[in-house]
Amino acid sequence: MSDGRSVLVVGGAGYLGCVLVEELLARGYAVSVFDRLFFGQTGLEKVKDRLRLITGDVRAMPPSALDDVRAVINLSGLSNDPTAEYNPDANFQMNAVATRILGEMAKQRGIRRYIYASTCSVYDVGVVDEERDVLLNEEAPVNPHAVYAVSKLQGERELQALRDDKFCPVMLRMGTLFGFSPRMRYDLVVNTMVKDALSKGRLNLHYGGQMWRPLTDVRDAARAYISVLEADIEATSGRVYNVVSGNYRISELALRIQALLAEMGHEVAIHSQFEYRGIRNYRVSGNRIQQELNFKPLISLEESVRNIVARIEEYGFSDFESDRYYNIRWMKLLEEAKKTIDITGTVFEMPTMEVPVAR
Repeated sequence: MSDGRSVLVVGGAGYLGCVLVEELLARGYAVSVFDRLFFGQTGLEKVKDRLRLITGDVRAMPPSALDDVRAVINLSGLSNDPTAEYNPDANFQMNAVATRILGEMAKQRGIRRYIYASTCSVYDVGVVDEERDVLLNEEAPVNPHAVYAVSKLQGERELQALRDDKFCPVMLRMGTLFGFSPRMRYDLVVNTMVKDALSKGRLNLHYGGQMWRPLTDVRDAARAYISVLEADIEATSGRVYNVVSGNYRISELALRIQALLAEMGHEVAIHSQFEYRGIRNYRVSGNRIQQELNFKPLISLEESVRNIVARIEEYGFSDFESDRYYNIRWMKLLEEAKKTIDITGTVFEMPTMEVPVAR
């Protein structure tokens, strides 16, 4: 794996990671995956024999994980607001501190290309405000308050501080992802709507669905990483790119999903609620990556939703309320399980017992 097409994907067993890994392998890259495997290896099941898999925590990555690697794609860390807010310290350590340490390790090993998964939620303006409701690009000032967005922005800054002619980081600010993944999630807005439509026959819109959200299909997101990976390294060094397929009001998403599922034989009702709840609201421009790297999203909302429905049946992911599909619920379940196991030990193995010494 010592050629120039050897890539380490940190967090490669996650929702986006396993889709990206399949794309990289299909394009002839030699792929290593470093992942804590909180969700198991399900997402890599079809390709696990074609990659090097290293299990571990990004906060304690062994230097050997970088052996023969020529590029790093860092998708690791806690990946949404609820998990970040559940343990802000762990969130900051994973998303900011470990990002810097991994950058330092890569730089010491002579690995120039480092692509970092940031987030468009750094642009969040909160409640709907018409005076601030504008399309934001990479030059727009950002001052996030949510702990997840703050940690991701700090990760960007840590990498920019390391940048020189020997280390060339690129930051991709991802829109809210959607679409099918072998490590499926139903806690993302489009996926949640499809799940609710299929399981409950209704969609509930908070705050009337007035909020804007930039969205990206997970397969288009994977293509964006490959576009950066294959771009001129000097031209992209230090660049920040928004990755956005389109900006949608939540109410528009609901109506389009309702109409599409009706065509597919699923009748769905929409219920709007207007009381205030904590919300995110922002619109983001994806022009820079299109103009500089000729990257253009290809997958429409409707195509993605059709694929979700078809693949749910193929993979048997219709147990919609399983905690495994929801990041914060799964993390809490693992925490509770650990507390129990620390007391009881494993379920079926016989505990070792000290033999009394005769006196």
